[in-house]
Formats: sequence, C-alpha cells, structure tokens
Amino acid sequence: MAKRMATDEDDEKLSLFDDDGFDGTDDDKRRRGARRPLVIIGALFLVLVLGGVAVAGWYLSRVNTALDDIERGPQLPTNYPGQPERADDYEAQNIVLMGSDDRYDGGGGRSDSLIVLHLSGDGESAYLVSFPRDLWVPIPDHGTAKINAAYAYGGPQLTVKTMEQLLDTRIDHTAEIDFAGFIALTDTLGGVTVNNKVESSWKEYHFPRGELTLKDGKEALVYVRQRKELPNGDLDRAERQRAVIKAIISKAASPETLTNPGKFSSMVGDMSRHITVDETLTTEQIRSLALDSKIRSGSQIKSLQAPITGFEMSSDGQSIAVVDEPAMAELAKALQNDTMDEYAKKHPN
Repeated sequence: MAKRMATDEDDEKLSLFDDDGFDGTDDDKRRRGARRPLVIIGALFLVLVLGGVAVAGWYLSRVNTALDDIERGPQLPTNYPGQPERADDYEAQNIVLMGSDDRYDGGGGRSDSLIVLHLSGDGESAYLVSFPRDLWVPIPDHGTAKINAAYAYGGPQLTVKTMEQLLDTRIDHTAEIDFAGFIALTDTLGGVTVNNKVESSWKEYHFPRGELTLKDGKEALVYVRQRKELPNGDLDRAERQRAVIKAIISKAASPETLTNPGKFSSMVGDMSRHITVDETLTTEQIRSLALDSKIRSGSQIKSLQAPITGFEMSSDGQSIAVVDEPAMAELAKALQNDTMDEYAKKHPN
C-alpha cells in the first residue's frame, strides 16, 4: 500500500495535467472551467461497454437510467466528409478518449492525454493505445506540430481528423470525462490496486515498487500526474494512466462491487454525471456493445504505447517524440483490419 506522508494540504485540488496543480480559488475555477476531461474516461466507458453481465430488476433499471443520463456532446465528432472508408463487414470499434487541460471553448487548451480504445470485432479483447502528447505529426491545415496542439487549434474535431490522418483509420466514437468524475469513481470503489514498476515520491505520497493500492481519488491523481520525476517522463506517466484504467475496470466489474447495491448505484451514477460521449453513441448502441462483449477480466484488456523512435529537438527548439513510421504503419493496418492481437505480439511495450 502507498505510504502517505504527513501533510496539511489534504484539501488541495489536483489536475491531471499540470505539474503544480491549482489552489481551488474562484479564479482558478473560472480559468480552468467547470469540467476537466481526463483520460480515465477509458475506465468508465469500458465498464459500461464491457460490463455485459446478466443483471435483472433494479440493477438493469439502474444501468438503463445511467446510460440515458450520459451527456451527448455535439462538440464531439463522429461522421464528417473526408473520413476514411471501411469495409461493410468491419465489426471492430475505434474510440478516441481525450483529456484536456481546459475544456475546449473555441480557443482552449491542449489535449494532454490521448488514447485510442480498440474493441475487437469478436468481442474477446480491448486495446488501450496511448499517443504521447509530444508526438510530432502533421495536423490538417496547420503544418507539423505536437499532436496535442490539434486540440488547441480546432478542438475535438481537429484532434480526431489528426488521428484519422495519422492512422488512415476511421474513428467511430469519441468520449471525455471531467475531473470530479475521476475523484468520485475512485472514491466510490474504495481505491484500486496496480503493479507499480517504478518507485517514486511526489507531493506527500511515496509509491513503492510492486503491488500498490491507491486508496482514493486524490492519491490516484497524484500517481497518474507524476512525470518529471519518472525515468521515462511522459511515457511512464501514460503507462501509469493505462494501469489505473485497467485497475478501475477490474474493481468496477468485480463481485465486490456488483453485489453491493449501494456501491453499484453510486458507481453508475458517477459515470452518468461526469461522462460525455458523441451524439451517435446512444443508449441502444452501448447496450449492443455490452451484449456483444466477451471480456470478463482485465487480462483481456491490453495496454500499448504508440510507436516512437525516441526524442529529438524540432527546428524551432521543441522537445518532440519522433514517430516510428514503419511501426506506425503496422499499427494503422492492425486497427484497419482488426488484427491488433498480431500487432501486440510483435510490438509489446
């Protein structure tokens, strides 16, 4: 279990993306916006989509209410002219999970967490593929820049177009979640357990190597925020994010949660209040994905990093992550052809 050091800052508010956090004042709240999309959307979305357990009566009613209450955001893109075509028999789903340091308002912040969730057509597996925020890529109509700049230039719409251009792969859906949702869900679940690969300390917390229990939302946020103190920086942070996503999925789908009516009700309520998906991802579609899913454990959810060759300096002096072009082409084909199992075996993290 993580060792908590003594502190007088228990009520400090945290942001996933800022190294210094913020103090929770009214000015901070106005500056950052009321909602804070986080990468942990992956956990919430997967619990809803992959939790196709046989429930009845009150449980089924509670799930249906939660699905109906999910916000559908018109700002989240799905279908538009210029999207890559796909075969009529393509049954897999590619979903972009976005987290940003400010809610997009026409001139907002950058997307600092970007994951493609691939759900296999046979329902047997899911893949979480992180794309480093400093990945140096072409952005439609804006030249070449870090991939997170797409959000600043054109919000979720341009982010999805950039991803589709990079991967030559159609994105089916997009999703976001806010800051409060992360806190509420982790607290509701009573903490989550991960395998921590790198020992570290930050703020008032110490994270020893090995099995590590993150007791609440605040501690979990510190864990997934840490970057500069880790040997591989943003790559290690992205790996921690994916680890926490998997841990939340496992805990949320466990008998401990599903057989506890109070915890179950709180969990699905947290999801519906803080999740935003695109308008085409209806309650009926989510239920259909759940019925088709055969995923019942975290071992069926694979965690990957988009391929890079390393880090360099751009011509204008920015530190950038360089795309591994041949491997990225292989990833694109795996997403297009629903052969992510073969790709993951050839390119393990």
